[in-house]
Amino acid sequence: MENKAVLILEDGTTFHGEAIGALGVTVGEIAFNTGMTGYQEIFTDPSYFGQILVMNTSHIGNYGVHEREVESDQINISGLVVKKFSEVFSRIGDVSSTQEYLEQHKVVGISDIDTRLLVRHIRDKGAMNAIICSDGTDISLLKAQLSQVPSMEGQELSSKVSTQEAFDAGNQDAEFRVAMLDLGTKNNIVRSLVERGCFVKVFPLSTSAEEMLAFKPDGIMLSNGPGDPSALKEPIETVKALVDSGIPCFGICLGHQVIALSQGLSTRKMHHGHRGINHPVLNLITGKAEVTSQNHGFVVKEEDAENNESIIITHRHLNDDTIAGIKLKDKPVFSVQYHPEACPGPHDSRYLFDDFIELIRQYKKNPVPQES
Repeated sequence: MENKAVLILEDGTTFHGEAIGALGVTVGEIAFNTGMTGYQEIFTDPSYFGQILVMNTSHIGNYGVHEREVESDQINISGLVVKKFSEVFSRIGDVSSTQEYLEQHKVVGISDIDTRLLVRHIRDKGAMNAIICSDGTDISLLKAQLSQVPSMEGQELSSKVSTQEAFDAGNQDAEFRVAMLDLGTKNNIVRSLVERGCFVKVFPLSTSAEEMLAFKPDGIMLSNGPGDPSALKEPIETVKALVDSGIPCFGICLGHQVIALSQGLSTRKMHHGHRGINHPVLNLITGKAEVTSQNHGFVVKEEDAENNESIIITHRHLNDDTIAGIKLKDKPVFSVQYHPEACPGPHDSRYLFDDFIELIRQYKKNPVPQES
């Protein structure tokens, strides 16, 4: 016999469906992803930490899961909402059940609800907290628990997903040395650097600029991650020092926002965010459009970027004209609000890693002396 489940939104909107994944109760900010594929990579993206995820595509689970198709060592979503969930899976290779995968990681979910109606509701009313229950807890108790869940605004979540110990990736004799500050990185960012001849050292969130610079990097990478960027007080100061070092810096998603904050810009919470692998972005420098992978609920404030003489806006989201990329006029520093490593997603923006490598080449030819 199938277990029933219920989804309750912060505004009281309620959906009844079938339980998937582990049985229990989970809370988080509800968000939706418009991607049609790559659900396992999406589930394991650390940027989703603290969020209940609605998948727009109608069927989830039909191609199972594979141990290599992960972007971190755990599922990071707080809960899962789908239209149809398939416990039957079929694909060539060593794959296993999505249901067992969710159970293994203790992810509570709900299926067989009208996800189109739900997504339209979120799009109209905005992001809000929600609760999923599949263990029969009384509705009044669930609503009381939901009322105590804090807003995503103001939450510092990177420390919950950042590595606790520094680690290396790539060949130590590689041409380039890159120090990465782990705000909640996806594995494919590291892979994309290693593929381009980088020896990467990934540092925990709490690492000081001095410790990262002691690695003697040719470039600095600032990763994606979850939560409110303005809550990262110490990392913002760390990134300011890294930017001031003159070493080339590249920021992705949360890393982009932290670079902006380090330069005196502000961020704001979006109405319902951008999440999916089909978001159009215009490169204002080249005039070319890119289809991009995105996952963020905060954005750099428009007026701050336009009024800062040191900032050049390089990319814009074509759906709502929000800032999707910036660079500094006087330093080799640039960042984007989307995911050029795009796993899952299109490869339109992979050139940004090549641009980063080119900045590193130029820096190595004429390095800026480091202060002792």
